Amino acid sequence: MTGTVELYSPPPHSEQLIVSFPAEHVMMLTLNRPQSRNAMTLQMQKDLETLLDWFSEESALCLNRVVILTGAGKLFCAGADLIEWNKDQQSGKSEEQERVASNRNGFGSISRRQLIKPIIAAVNGGAHGGGTEIVLNCDIVVAGEDAKFALPEVKRGVVAAAGGIPRISQISGHHFAAEMLLTGKVVSAIDAHERFHFVNVVVRPSEVVSEAIRVAKSIVANSPDAVQCTKQALLLSQSYNLEEAFMRSTFSSESSRVYKGENIKEGLKAFTEKRSPAWKSPAKL
Repeated sequence: MTGTVELYSPPPHSEQLIVSFPAEHVMMLTLNRPQSRNAMTLQMQKDLETLLDWFSEESALCLNRVVILTGAGKLFCAGADLIEWNKDQQSGKSEEQERVASNRNGFGSISRRQLIKPIIAAVNGGAHGGGTEIVLNCDIVVAGEDAKFALPEVKRGVVAAAGGIPRISQISGHHFAAEMLLTGKVVSAIDAHERFHFVNVVVRPSEVVSEAIRVAKSIVANSPDAVQCTKQALLLSQSYNLEEAFMRSTFSSESSRVYKGENIKEGLKAFTEKRSPAWKSPAKL
């Protein structure tokens, strides 16, 4: 683990996940099974759940305000471990529906997670299956020029059932979503950016992580109260119509914290004094 702040003390986890702190208030989680193209395991998912729950709940000090997800080696995440899945199916074990429905945070504890702190995906090499479903639930996606994405589940007789179908439909629209989902085709980073619209920026492969850190720093420079309230409003817009999302956001606890907290005073005062604001950690909700 890197970082100079002693208070950064994440909970215990296995070697399948590397935790680092590349900048102030920024946590980076690196999937660490490069020999298996970072295919998801039960242990890796457990580690991600533990770390992301901690990241979400330690808002009293707000040490970490943004999380970056990336993968060790040549690929971000290859998705589910199909070898283990095959063993289950061939042995007659079929609990997919119950398992998917009961997993409130989705594939890798990310693809359905409703997190009010921003998530940035730094995609090296590409993402397939569940890996792409993770990417679709991130707020900002930085991809290398060589990255490729796919939702190839139909090619293996399964379904992108961990939240990927509604997310890509919302992001790309029905017709483009159908193109990826029904054909299982592989798309380039450029197409993911220009046609399917789930990649924000495409950079040279060597610059993926550094660009993600740059974006994270630009978010951290803003009021943490306002950032989290805005993220909550974005999440509400996924589930409700415009008017209901507006009303729920306006009277949310996150909104109350913005207008009744210290950072709104600091932000407005700093503007009038022509200086940079000195943000405080937001009060715990």
